[in-house]
Amino acid sequence: MPPKKRSSGTPQKKELKGNTKSGSPDSSENAVLSPERHKDKESEFVSLSEELQATNPICDHAWRIWEREIRSMDKANMPYSNRHQWGACLFIAGMELDGISLTFTQFLKVVGLSVKQFISLVRKMDVNVDTISPKVNTALKRLENKYNVTLALYQRFVKTCEKISAELDKAKRTELWESSWTMFLLAKGTFLQMEDDLVIAFQLLLCVLEFFTKRFTPSLLQSPYKSAVSSSTLSPPTRTSRRNQGKAKPRPPEMDVQLLETLCKESDCSVDEVKNVYQTTFCAFLDSVGLSGLQGLPPMETLSKQYEELYHKNKDFDARLFLVDDETLSPNKTEVSKVEMTPRKNLSGDDVAIPVPQTPIRAAMNSIQQLRVDLTSASDQPSSNLLVYYKNCTVDPTEEIRKRVEELGQVFIKRFAQAVGQHCEGLGRKRFNLGAQLYYKVMESMLKSEEKRLSVQNFSKLLNNAAFHTSLLACALEVVMATYVGNSLKSGGFGRSSGASDSVETDLCFPWILDVFRLPAFDFYKVIESFIKAEPTLKHDMMKHLEQCEHVIMESLAWKADSPLFDLLKQSREEGPGEQAEPPATLNQPLHHNHTAADLYLSPVRPSRQPPATEAEPPTPGTKALRSNSLSLFYKKLYRMAYLRLKTLFSHLLTSHPELEPIIWTLLQHTLQNEYELMRDRHLDQLIMSAMYAICKVKNVDLRFKTIVTAYKEMPNTNQETFKRVLIREGQYDSIIVFYNLVFMQKLKTNILQYSSPRPPPLSPIPRIPCSPYKNSPLRVPGSNNVYVSPLKSSRMSPVVMTPRSRILISIGESFGSADKFQKINEMVSSTDWSLKRSLGGGSAPKPLKRLRFDMDGQDEADGSKSSGESTLIQKLAEMSSTRTRMQEQKLKEESVKEHPEP
Repeated sequence: MPPKKRSSGTPQKKELKGNTKSGSPDSSENAVLSPERHKDKESEFVSLSEELQATNPICDHAWRIWEREIRSMDKANMPYSNRHQWGACLFIAGMELDGISLTFTQFLKVVGLSVKQFISLVRKMDVNVDTISPKVNTALKRLENKYNVTLALYQRFVKTCEKISAELDKAKRTELWESSWTMFLLAKGTFLQMEDDLVIAFQLLLCVLEFFTKRFTPSLLQSPYKSAVSSSTLSPPTRTSRRNQGKAKPRPPEMDVQLLETLCKESDCSVDEVKNVYQTTFCAFLDSVGLSGLQGLPPMETLSKQYEELYHKNKDFDARLFLVDDETLSPNKTEVSKVEMTPRKNLSGDDVAIPVPQTPIRAAMNSIQQLRVDLTSASDQPSSNLLVYYKNCTVDPTEEIRKRVEELGQVFIKRFAQAVGQHCEGLGRKRFNLGAQLYYKVMESMLKSEEKRLSVQNFSKLLNNAAFHTSLLACALEVVMATYVGNSLKSGGFGRSSGASDSVETDLCFPWILDVFRLPAFDFYKVIESFIKAEPTLKHDMMKHLEQCEHVIMESLAWKADSPLFDLLKQSREEGPGEQAEPPATLNQPLHHNHTAADLYLSPVRPSRQPPATEAEPPTPGTKALRSNSLSLFYKKLYRMAYLRLKTLFSHLLTSHPELEPIIWTLLQHTLQNEYELMRDRHLDQLIMSAMYAICKVKNVDLRFKTIVTAYKEMPNTNQETFKRVLIREGQYDSIIVFYNLVFMQKLKTNILQYSSPRPPPLSPIPRIPCSPYKNSPLRVPGSNNVYVSPLKSSRMSPVVMTPRSRILISIGESFGSADKFQKINEMVSSTDWSLKRSLGGGSAPKPLKRLRFDMDGQDEADGSKSSGESTLIQKLAEMSSTRTRMQEQKLKEESVKEHPEP
């Protein structure tokens, strides 16, 4: 165990000296809390606000959060005291108002919780759509990721130190551990912009351990480190002459290569990469703190003082407290015991897999080592076989491929260094080279497969297709980057909802690579399946990762406003109803296809049923274009994923109403096929939740949005911004309930209301869920005997016309907040002038509604009960019933009769 006492260089009495200068967003008079202004609040709450150095605005905002949303929570589900909950309210308010003056550790010590406990508490308090804003949620995620990475690094630090040195007296061990750990924290905090990158941080830790270990006397070292320390390290230090002392530059530290190699070998870490980190990042750090020419141990007071400044500047947790098992950094027991299990054979040689505990760092190192082994025989240049394929092309692509790889490599390395650290270009180059090896290896495998399938050797059109090459290289690099990130502590990237913006790159996870190469997600999707089939050495978890990338593309990334997907959909619609993206009648057919990357990248210039042996020329003007293979396959996969996602959410909410599932699916399928513009810059799950709510509303089934999003949060790979931040119009974002009322319901109310009629529209067939093309286990979903008749007709009614029938669809019991804000929404519903929406935020730059809560005071929007401002909406809706509306309804009924005659 680490030492229990801190040296004099580690601060203990400064914990409550906050930075009051950076506190209040208001004037200086609000910098100090005025208790007399808060007599309406509980005295213990005000006292805690004073302890946490909260300003008057923060105190007021935190109390509103407590009063409106937290006080009435079920105490059985909240195993925290009022003081703990008040502290969380003050933290939320302080983050939203940029007014927290204490560091996170100081804050936790006052409140009396650990990092894990506090984050768990705040997550439990997220009971409504906007209790925890995206800003606060992002800050919590970064703190949690950084804590998890630092905890894993500290645990490895302790184990390595215990292996390096023999039994030391307590004082000596305390000194050495404090000095080396603090130096590492300082180096990581000052030279790594992405502090939650586990691999690079661990490589830097090995450099620090080399720096200290070679300064130990031999008698203090254990094998194999004792024999690894070279004799040159133990020679007397040389000194700079006094004459040249002021002029001489610090001598670069001498790397003990043998010791560093031993440290790397014991950790299964790449020696070349660690040497690169040493020569660039670590040497630059030593130079910046004046330790380059130091021969002995660095002064602890200097390191601690510099880290103290960094810690207060960042206002996060004090990672030095790991050394004393401080309660604020104590992990949950489940976190300590949670390890990955690696199957290994027992010593007797029998085929019995024995689970071996594997830490996050060990898991990452093993994955990286396996990738390097798989690429041992590959080159970062085209092989002789590839060059033959290039020469067989009508237009030789050799030079264009070389130039493209070189240019994209420069872009990648630059962006990698910008994200990770200014001295990490060398690491970026090494990772790109690994990606280039995989790129050429998979390309050759793909071409061999195409040659066997088509009996041709001329792939001129494919090999001269820039989108294909950029996508293939991006996919190879994504495999490399995901391997380095590891699985245990991956912060995700998948959860980023449509419309979310963050100018600071916090990780290198997908879809980072798409942004680096400015590659449309729809183009990237085309290569994924062929990539997996062409690279047999891919591990199962990497196949799952690429499959998840495909899911993220289908649910949101492919629907970005500038996506080429919309051009294909527009073209498909212009070709008539017989040329749909994917006819619904095929949904209950198996997902069998033989399309390769060549088919998808050259689509739609190639027939979908029998690909010719040579590339076809584009259709001449005036002739009917062929159906897009890429669009057809995309929609086949989209429908199946959407249904599976809907079924999962349905199973949590509506098992007592199984008859609703095919109806909700029909509405969702109709929306994706005919109203796909609703997906522009939005997320598939937003349409799923809206369709579920709409059908329950028209069928008089009690299901509230609060219930839907609560279940949604429990689903895997979801993000709260999906329902907290939805595009409304022209850059304006708000919650899922506002999107439903102002966009979804307005666009689809005619279709929705058909399900309340005696003759509802026919149901779409239930998709058959196939075995995954990525070698996963089959997903068995009960099928359906529903027979598809015809697609639903699009609404012919104006989206701003409300009728007595359609007004029942609006969500009116889930409070929007103030009456004034609600009145403006009423105006937006009834007005054809969308410019009114810009007035929501009170200026030219619209902002999301500040207060939007579900089911205030137990109200239920399905039974028509009212909350503040609701009577205004009901009155406005009633006024919309007019002669014109009744005529339109009559016309709709007549058309319905024509489309669905009596048998």
